[in-house]
Amino acid sequence: QVQLVESGGGLVQTGGSLRLSCAASGRTFSSSAMGWFRQAPGKEREFVSAISRSGGTTAYADSVKGRFTISKDNAKNTVYLQMNSLKPEDTAVYYCAARGPWASVATTWREYDYWGQGTQVTVSS
Repeated sequence: QVQLVESGGGLVQTGGSLRLSCAASGRTFSSSAMGWFRQAPGKEREFVSAISRSGGTTAYADSVKGRFTISKDNAKNTVYLQMNSLKPEDTAVYYCAARGPWASVATTWREYDYWGQGTQVTVSS
């Protein structure tokens, strides 16, 4: 079992930055590929970024490529999402997710087994 707790959301102006954190507990964090997803009101949950168990492989949605950076600190059991040049369309609840043991990077939410409670990110124009 894995427990995930997100933090770092908030209100920011267009062009600003935020860093989301996801602290994990439970099963060995280093064996988990991790992902970030987001869901805006009235829209489906969408993939944002993912990172492999070791942190050596990353993936990004086209909409955030070049602006967001995912990283993973296995010593701290934490995954981060650095978000720069934020736009109003980035406004959503952001969720951290973990795959099952030894699974590879994935970009669809159905492939993730554990989810955090979400953190709100609001970008004002």
